[in-house]
Amino acid sequence: MKTVTLLTAMLAGTAAFAQNYNELLVPAYSLPHPLVTVNRRPVKNVKMWEGTRRTEILRLFENNVYGQMPKDFDSIRFEPVREDGGAMGGRAVLKETRIRVYRGGQSVAIALTMFVPKNAAAPAPVFLLINNRPKRNTDPDRKEKSAFWPAELVIDSGYAVAAFHVSDLAPDDKAKYSEGVLRMYPEHLRMGNGMKAIGSWAWGASRVMDYFEKEPLVDAKKVVLVGHSRGGKTSLWASAQDERFAICVTNCSGNTGAALARRQFGERISRINSVFPHWFSSNYKNYNDKENDLPVDQHMLIALIAPRPVYATNATKDLWADPTGTFLALKNAEMVFALYKEKSTLPATPPPPDAALTDGILGYHNRTGEHDMTEFDWQQFIRFANHHFNE
Repeated sequence: MKTVTLLTAMLAGTAAFAQNYNELLVPAYSLPHPLVTVNRRPVKNVKMWEGTRRTEILRLFENNVYGQMPKDFDSIRFEPVREDGGAMGGRAVLKETRIRVYRGGQSVAIALTMFVPKNAAAPAPVFLLINNRPKRNTDPDRKEKSAFWPAELVIDSGYAVAAFHVSDLAPDDKAKYSEGVLRMYPEHLRMGNGMKAIGSWAWGASRVMDYFEKEPLVDAKKVVLVGHSRGGKTSLWASAQDERFAICVTNCSGNTGAALARRQFGERISRINSVFPHWFSSNYKNYNDKENDLPVDQHMLIALIAPRPVYATNATKDLWADPTGTFLALKNAEMVFALYKEKSTLPATPPPPDAALTDGILGYHNRTGEHDMTEFDWQQFIRFANHHFNE
């Protein structure tokens, strides 16, 4: 691997940032301990984890990274838009639903596309995608198909498959991100620990879960939340906040996703906050070039999801997202899963490319290729879900 000493910023008007891609240049670092409270008390059991430490860590992420997640709204409605019992050549039922949420005289509408296996004997487990790619990737008419969301593969595996687009919650634009959910929660725009775009997308995932709990065709206790890149950051945060999600999948999520920040490898906090200032809370900017001052790191975000299964991925040509740092975050979360008697089967060192680890509480693979989500990735997500749902 070569060291990249200068990266030109992606957006006009931002500075260039030095980036490291050399393992030999990773600085010495010490991770915050998931099982030691802020008062330096060791956490020895699930009761203390759930009663004290988990709450502490969740608040630290809310106040320093992702922002607080609002819980209140005035009402929610599920409006049928279209249903087609002969979708995918008769293999699936297509349901399009508008999830409309109201608060303080404002509202937001989430367009949900969902396919369910035809004539399923029981409510189907479901994969829910947080779609941060163009909407054509989740085309309900299937005129355009994409490996990013291979709906036919998922249906043929016995699962329902659903998707919503991030733009319904917060446009992925630093000038327009407040034109969605945040119209209902304008106070967050004034708060240092107020949520921004990623918090809004995670909030939206929970509103889809509200719908699943009322939808008889799906099993709301078997929902796999999937996100890629910035969507993968969101799937982690949503799963940490909302314990109704049964499995979390985070694909190539990198910085402030599944990769350890303190390694300072690939993308760093200062760069992500400069190029994407609308993603995280304003307080997160206090840690630009100060990763070691953070009271948390991403292994603790994975730990918040315990004892529910987590599957993380990388791609061999995507060093920007720090594959080694992602694997190490999983490894450093193992101790919390162990409190629940969930023994991790991850090896001591990262597996070779394309060797998928799908049979443990924590799963991982590093796919050959670019920063993307592919049919190979989805095949592993399905295997992982099969293992945990005994499908």
